[in-house]
Amino acid sequence: MDVILHDLCGADPARRFSPYCWRVRMALAHKGIAHETLPWRFTEKSAIADAGTDKVPVLRHADRTIHESWRILEYLEDNWPGAPTLFGGEGGRALARFVNTWSDAVMVPGIVRLIISDIPAHLAPEDAEYFTRSREKRFGKPLAEITADREQAVEAFRRDLHPLRMVLRERPWLSGPTAGAADYIAFGPLQWARCTSAFPLLAPDDPVHAWRGRLLDAFGGLARAMPAEEIG
Repeated sequence: MDVILHDLCGADPARRFSPYCWRVRMALAHKGIAHETLPWRFTEKSAIADAGTDKVPVLRHADRTIHESWRILEYLEDNWPGAPTLFGGEGGRALARFVNTWSDAVMVPGIVRLIISDIPAHLAPEDAEYFTRSREKRFGKPLAEITADREQAVEAFRRDLHPLRMVLRERPWLSGPTAGAADYIAFGPLQWARCTSAFPLLAPDDPVHAWRGRLLDAFGGLARAMPAEEIG
């Protein structure tokens, strides 16, 4: 296969849950690029060391390796110009870059404190040990303490999604008349949560919930078919 994606998985290789890998998976489907996804686990760093990173996603295309989800999205757009566009032009690329920064600064930190204690249960033993040790060192407390107040903290997270909600009340997609890179970027963290935690991030009547449902059903239900904890 000419295009290969190293994609984070749990103990079950079918459970792919990285928010950053999901951005790339949706982009590959959007552009219709034939590819292979290789399951990768936290402790398999040697498998991607030649890419100059110890984190996924890593995309291999012929003799090239590209890492970091934003760089991969740009690479896909620039190297498959005849395929459906992810950005719809340079203005759309700049706006998608803003969404990428906003998602990394607001969505990912907001979600991690709501779901992090649920993630080790889905990992192989050696990965669960690595994940727990490294994240508890990063946060300075046990994982269970990070999520202890999530019933209250989720309300603040939902408020933080208000800019997204305001747009989705007016139109079905962030990117314009069809879904595009901005949608896949914001969707990735929500799919990460859905695949690893049963804790409900979104209220059922939230426009963001409906938008997420449309993306779950896109590309023949690619994202909805993934093993998940949250239903819907």
